[in-house]
Amino acid sequence: MKNRLLFLGPPGAGKGTQASLICKEKGLLHLSTGDLLREEVSLGTQLGKEAELIMNKGELVSDQIVLSIVEKKLSKSSQGWLLDGFPRNLMQVELLEKLLKDIHQPIQTVLLIEIDDETLTHRMLSRGRKDDKEDVIRNRLKVYRDKTSPLVNHYMDLGILKSINGCGNIEDVNNRIKEALN
Repeated sequence: MKNRLLFLGPPGAGKGTQASLICKEKGLLHLSTGDLLREEVSLGTQLGKEAELIMNKGELVSDQIVLSIVEKKLSKSSQGWLLDGFPRNLMQVELLEKLLKDIHQPIQTVLLIEIDDETLTHRMLSRGRKDDKEDVIRNRLKVYRDKTSPLVNHYMDLGILKSINGCGNIEDVNNRIKEALN
């Protein structure tokens, strides 16, 4: 299995859950930008306060903030890694690809977890996060479709994109992911 991975998919598709399972099993560094940002919020840092205001509106935190967090984590790690939640748009792809080229760690495989909006909305409402309200969720999905979906074509053109169905229980989806990554 490749050891420099990127998981793509809409909010609520299970990227974080599946990334955690894959990282634990394969000994990869899990870089979840959502978790990293929520950690900043819970610590009450200035960055966290700025991020919280943006996230509570269902909008995306700036590229530079997220890229800085990712760079700091990757520069301290010699193991493989899995990016979850970044990049989210083509500008971020360009910035990330430059960073990864500079540190000689290009992405080897991109996995797209596909799932329908109604299932996503139901999943996110049931997890009980403060920023998971139906109008915020619908805005997040629209932002995802508008900004992140073009990444699918980019990675498909590079020949490193694999896609799986994200519906079903955690174990079934995990088995599909492992099969796609082998």
